[in-house]
Amino acid sequence: MPKTETGYARYVAIGDSQTEGVGDGDDVVGLRGFADRLAEHLAAANPDLLYANLAVRGRLAGQVVAEQLDQALALRPDLVTVIAGVNDLLRPGFDAARVAGRLEEAFAALSAAGAQVATATVPDIGRIAPAARPLRPRVLALNAHIREAAARHGVVVAETGLSAVAADPRLWAVDRLHAGPLGHARIAAALAEALGVPGSDGSWSHPLPARPAPSALRTVSTEVAWAAGFLGPWLGRRLRGRSSGDGRTAKRPALLPMFPVGAGGGSGAAVVEPARGLGEAAPGAS
Repeated sequence: MPKTETGYARYVAIGDSQTEGVGDGDDVVGLRGFADRLAEHLAAANPDLLYANLAVRGRLAGQVVAEQLDQALALRPDLVTVIAGVNDLLRPGFDAARVAGRLEEAFAALSAAGAQVATATVPDIGRIAPAARPLRPRVLALNAHIREAAARHGVVVAETGLSAVAADPRLWAVDRLHAGPLGHARIAAALAEALGVPGSDGSWSHPLPARPAPSALRTVSTEVAWAAGFLGPWLGRRLRGRSSGDGRTAKRPALLPMFPVGAGGGSGAAVVEPARGLGEAAPGAS
């Protein structure tokens, strides 16, 4: 299904917590995330854009394909973002080829249906959380397989995994497992550039202003607090066979307009507020 002269008309996002928007807002004020922010970029070119987000946190790549692919196809999108695999990467027995193979199932089906598919590579999480450094070979292997699968189906790849700025802690939420508001804004901008969205450019990869390095004592105390507050509970859920997505459903399962009547096209949906600047850290970020 080709995009219109004014840009994409029907955007659907599938994936896990990153696509759902965890780390950018909360369950009280609502989640935004890179998919909402990418939809803003697209709506600037086509105010009549319709947007759905089928992602659910905690889902493995196979679950994303099993639970969300058919729903996405039924919405007849002309653009789909497919981003998943990090939850697999963190588990014992990870197989990069197998995980990328599940993602390729979605790439193939959506491309065959006429949609433009876009995805992104995974940053080296060991540069963000030192305790995760042993996972670097997994990240590199997954990214290599994603690139190969994408090339076979004409899938656009945003190379967020190669950008040095991805390791800046100011782009990440305090749990270091999810992007923060600024990180989500950067991911959206990277996808917009990869897709050739009007007005997009490479500024998403530019470094943030320099800041003093933390002391060794502060670094150690920060790592200990992170392990106790986030890594420990995450491992506990895994050992109990639980997921952060248990009992949750998609936040935006239907294609809805981005703008209400009288605000530039479309009707019936709340406005997604404009994205924070790419160089502006979230309140409280450090």
